[in-house]
Amino acid sequence: MTALSPPRPLAPKATRDRAGRIWVLRRSETHSRSPGYYDVMAGGAVNVGESYEEAAARELSEELGVRVAVRFMFKFLCREGISSVWFGVHEAVVTEPLIPEPGEITWQGWLTEAELCEVVDQRFFVPGGRRALRRYLQSESGRPLKRRLPGDPPMSVATAMLSA
Repeated sequence: MTALSPPRPLAPKATRDRAGRIWVLRRSETHSRSPGYYDVMAGGAVNVGESYEEAAARELSEELGVRVAVRFMFKFLCREGISSVWFGVHEAVVTEPLIPEPGEITWQGWLTEAELCEVVDQRFFVPGGRRALRRYLQSESGRPLKRRLPGDPPMSVATAMLSA
């Protein structure tokens, strides 16, 4: 019988621009986890002796090529995906162009909250990232994320962006 390993800590972040839009990415087809899926939470593992905030800032620099302050939002145990992980979700507001790590991302763009809400359930999004996004938006607004109802017209701008 194999003992289960404890959930590992991750420090993902929602990245916004000055206009409040949220950065969305599409993982490369060669990505080790959820290849080809969309995500809004770039981030990675918390190293031994590192705080969630330090890890989020380091990952922002490594993965997107920018150095800005990160703000801790919340922590939750995510049981979706290959194994359980502790998400220490942060927010970063960037004012300079992002330079994603080569080979990791095949598409990137900025969506408003409304545009993102229209497409998050229509496209292949990383399950943990979708869950973190819902919690993040709820923590910002104090209300649950509006789900698209059958018969609602698609938001053409967001749908077109993610279909490109």
